[in-house]
Amino acid sequence: MKKVTIISELGINHNGDMDIVKKLIDGSKEAGVDAVKFQKRTIDVVYTKAELDKLRESPWGTTNRQQKMGLELTKENYDWINDYCREIDMKWFASAWDIESQYFLKQYNLTYNKIASAILTDLDIITEVAKEGKYTFISTGMSDCDQIGKVIDIFKNEHCPFELMHCNSTYPMPKEDANLNAIIYLKNKFQCDVGYSGHEAGIIISCAAVAMGATSIERHITLDRSMYGSDQPASLEIGGLRKMVQYIRDIEVAKGEFGKFVTDKEKEVAKKLRRINTL
Repeated sequence: MKKVTIISELGINHNGDMDIVKKLIDGSKEAGVDAVKFQKRTIDVVYTKAELDKLRESPWGTTNRQQKMGLELTKENYDWINDYCREIDMKWFASAWDIESQYFLKQYNLTYNKIASAILTDLDIITEVAKEGKYTFISTGMSDCDQIGKVIDIFKNEHCPFELMHCNSTYPMPKEDANLNAIIYLKNKFQCDVGYSGHEAGIIISCAAVAMGATSIERHITLDRSMYGSDQPASLEIGGLRKMVQYIRDIEVAKGEFGKFVTDKEKEVAKKLRRINTL
């Protein structure tokens, strides 16, 4: 049975603070996840000047630009992340929100790529990612099957391995919007592996996704959900992450294989409990 890939999404929950980055990486390692993930943006490419000039109170100033620049990590920061993750044997990768950021990430020779839900309809960056030929997780939030199908066609044309991630892009996501049956639907429709990128409170829905066949789980993590940031309320603290990882590994073992069979231990029990056996 293929092991579920569990991803800690640090995203922007580090608030640009490398001490927080280290604590989140260390917490993820201790919890037993398979990889940690970041988000990379070229601010002046992703956002318009009008958007960046809007007023917005944050720890870094009074405009959107100041807030977004405060959340963005530098090359020096990524160099440290790359060195530290290699030192502790932790895979890391990032979702690039623009082509320049994707080119930036290539220098680190990462194992995975990620298509964020927000850029699934940007076919230019989709094509650039697919050309790299790296295993890519494709989040499907805010996207219909026609849009998803066009992206899959690009990846297949470039012979790039991928898996979809069912996702609802609300933060936090109401449980009634989870629609976990979409995991099975997407798997059957597109004949590929399908994971789950969750933004709900708690861990039950993510664990249920694994029971329904999700091949990967991605969850935002934080040191404290009360910290500054729009993603914090939809994130797991380290204790919750640790518990989710353990539950997922237990579910993997419990799922077993397809078929109904009598185990050797059951056969021993049958000798004691079955008085009549005429079959």
